Amino acid sequence: MSDRHPDLSETARIARDLIRFDTSNWGNGVANSETEAAHYVCDYLESLGLTVTYIDSEPGRTSVITRVEGANPDLPALVVHGHLDVVPVDPDRWSVDPFAGEIRDGMLWGRGAVDMKDMDAMILTALREILESGRKPNRTLIVAFFADEENGGKYGSHHVVTQHPELFEGATEAISEVGGYSVTIGDQRAYLLQTGEKALIWATLTAHGTAAHGSRVIADNAVTKLAEAIVKLGREEWPVQMTSTTTALVAAVAEILGLDPTSDPRDIIRATGLAAGFLEPSLSATSNPTQLTAGYKHNVIPDSANAAIDIRPLPGTEDTVLARMREIVGPDIDISIVTQDIGLENTFDTAIVDAMAKSLRAHDPDARMLPYLLSGGTDNKALALLGIAGYGFAPLRLPADLDFPSLFHGVDERVPLDALDFGHRVLTDFLLDY
Repeated sequence: MSDRHPDLSETARIARDLIRFDTSNWGNGVANSETEAAHYVCDYLESLGLTVTYIDSEPGRTSVITRVEGANPDLPALVVHGHLDVVPVDPDRWSVDPFAGEIRDGMLWGRGAVDMKDMDAMILTALREILESGRKPNRTLIVAFFADEENGGKYGSHHVVTQHPELFEGATEAISEVGGYSVTIGDQRAYLLQTGEKALIWATLTAHGTAAHGSRVIADNAVTKLAEAIVKLGREEWPVQMTSTTTALVAAVAEILGLDPTSDPRDIIRATGLAAGFLEPSLSATSNPTQLTAGYKHNVIPDSANAAIDIRPLPGTEDTVLARMREIVGPDIDISIVTQDIGLENTFDTAIVDAMAKSLRAHDPDARMLPYLLSGGTDNKALALLGIAGYGFAPLRLPADLDFPSLFHGVDERVPLDALDFGHRVLTDFLLDY
């Protein structure tokens, strides 16, 4: 079939190809295989003369690792990683086929265009440019494409880190997704560098009651008890707690906008406009009900009801948040932990951040970098178990009116083509020079 867009850059073509692999991950071990996409990545890496390691944690759950030797063996290695899975979609809500990789309005559309097959493509083409130039990166690069990131990495990064830690020998830092993209704050284009991540707790709330006919008067109704607990949890106003990252972010935003830096941090962050939805959750814990399960027939009162809760504590506050949640829902509600992972926070004043800023300013002289704490999580959590400090740096220069943060896991996910090419250039420079 002929290509309707022959002028696409290689980065855009690879991102489009990767989107066309439906690697949806529903969680709890239910996922479309990443293996076909992993083979695509492997073929590309091998075409560059690299040796690739395949790791299957389970049949169909494939991660890919390779290594590019650096010019200076005395420097610590850098891990550069992406993931191959995506969250599922409801295709009826989309304007395009989510897995067609459609080009429209100067953008690449599809599930994974933002999270994170765009960065996967940028990594691959940056490696190609580096290797074909005949130069070596300043330090050794350990390049990984993981399975299962969208469900906490049990079958991907956590498996690889625990079963094959030797693959990351010599590495002290890592870069990956959800950072390095631009937002417009007032008249300033700023690039949000992810220097930390909130912790993760996925919990199930269970209420128990008396099973009975739906026509009965039953005070001991499990669904009612669960609903009351969820309402109380949903109305909880978690207190603002400033970390070193959010303190620096709020001060910088206040300076850019000419606001009083001693004002309520929430008001300062809300003044950032489109970025606020991504930044405000970094100021406090959050707890959101995401799934409800109860009963099996309209006229049967069930004896139990369950709710899935997504809890994101600030780093180091996990125990405090869980204790408060137990107080909120009360003693009649059982709480079981399904998944738990650590929070992270790294310094902004370091050589790797300086190198990121230098590579950005080479292509956007007015760039200003701001630290931020990611409200979600990445595979950097798994690498942290090996003492590797992870940052989010997937550089994209974006239009001021694009609500980019809302596209993560959103409907009509898309990324500008020129942003992909910008990211390729910035990432290539960074990987060569750092």
